[in-house]
Amino acid sequence: QVQLVESGGGLVQAGGSLRLSCAASGRTFSNYYMGWFRQAPGKEREFVTAISWSGRSTYYADSMQGRFTISRDSAKNTVSLQMNSLKPEDTAVYYCAARLRPAMKNPQISNEYDYWGQGTQVTVSS
Repeated sequence: QVQLVESGGGLVQAGGSLRLSCAASGRTFSNYYMGWFRQAPGKEREFVTAISWSGRSTYYADSMQGRFTISRDSAKNTVSLQMNSLKPEDTAVYYCAARLRPAMKNPQISNEYDYWGQGTQVTVSS
């Protein structure tokens, strides 16, 4: 059974930074395709970023490009999301997701992922 546990959320002022972490357990982490999604109140869950199992390929939503950075440490079974220049519109619950099946088609689609964490709240004040 795969478990994903997010941490690092909190309250930050606009322009500030936060670093989220997702700890994975239960299977060989290095085989996972990892992603971050977020969901704001009253809105659908949206793609934030993803990283391939090797770490060589990364993907970002347009609005996060240049501000957010995803990374993974297979030795520690963690994936991190560094968020800089935060805006009030970045306020949401952030979810870590993992895909163990091969041949990822579209990392921006939530249905491509098999496992999800419980989420961590990020609140950006203006």
